[in-house]
Amino acid sequence: MTAPPETVLPPPPASPPAGWPPDPASQPTPGVWRRLACFLYEGVLLFGVVMIAGLLYSVTTQQRHALEGSTGMQAFLFAVLGAYFTWFWTHGGQTLAMQTWHVRLVRRDGRALGWGRAAARYLLSWLWFLPALLALRFSGLPGGWTAFGAVLAGVLAYAALARLHPDRQYWHDAVCGTRLVTWRPPPRPKKPRR
Repeated sequence: MTAPPETVLPPPPASPPAGWPPDPASQPTPGVWRRLACFLYEGVLLFGVVMIAGLLYSVTTQQRHALEGSTGMQAFLFAVLGAYFTWFWTHGGQTLAMQTWHVRLVRRDGRALGWGRAAARYLLSWLWFLPALLALRFSGLPGGWTAFGAVLAGVLAYAALARLHPDRQYWHDAVCGTRLVTWRPPPRPKKPRR
């Protein structure tokens, strides 16, 4: 008769390190270049969101031509993007791109955002694009590369304004009482070797 094999229980899960989670209000502000990289990656991810939302709008409204119902499409996409950002900002303070670049959005005191503050930040974040778009609209300049250059210059100029803020925050964050902080996930416990 053979003895039953010994049952090996897995070790108990390791507890997070002392001082975890850190106080979000005490975390440093990420550098402007890292925030711009996060901004660019967010644009890549949003390309898919906009494509799917545009397809849904076109199918449900039976849009036959791109210029037909373009104002409705723009309003719908504005609402979809608003829902995307406000949902992520109120549920953990990070979009997918922000998780990748270890950036988190919190209130000035370190607490999580509510829906009203997230919606206000979404509306004011259009300051990234609005001056350049208005200048293009009223100048009569052609679109294409001119529009791309104007928007790129506007984005870089707005990002540079963060250097004027004492905490290097963007101005829409200063107005909304929010701040971007460096936020890394808790360290994973090491698995024991067998």
